[in-house]
Amino acid sequence: MSHTPPPPPPPGYGPPPGYGTPRNSGKAVTALVLGIVAPILGLCCAFFGLAPGIAAILVGRSAKQEIAFAGGRLSGSGMAQAGIVLGIVGCVIGVIMTVVNIMLIQSGVTTFDLDTAP
Repeated sequence: MSHTPPPPPPPGYGPPPGYGTPRNSGKAVTALVLGIVAPILGLCCAFFGLAPGIAAILVGRSAKQEIAFAGGRLSGSGMAQAGIVLGIVGCVIGVIMTVVNIMLIQSGVTTFDLDTAP
């Protein structure tokens, strides 16, 4: 009597399909860049730090909402948050430096002169 071997087991299910890594939100990157620029402009150019600071706050908030509703397809929430924080810092520095410049001009310590002639 010959004994036949049992059939092989069925194949396994295999690995789950790959979802890929989430990509960074473009808005989050933009908010971070604007947030980095805002304090620099706030320090050297006073109130010119306000525009990128406000833009960083608005774009950062929009990016956080976009990332939350993306269902894991987008990442960059930390970059968006950093852009918001740096935007706030840039706005505060811009306001402080504007007030300081106005006080210096009013006190006569510094003059504001657009004349470039010697």
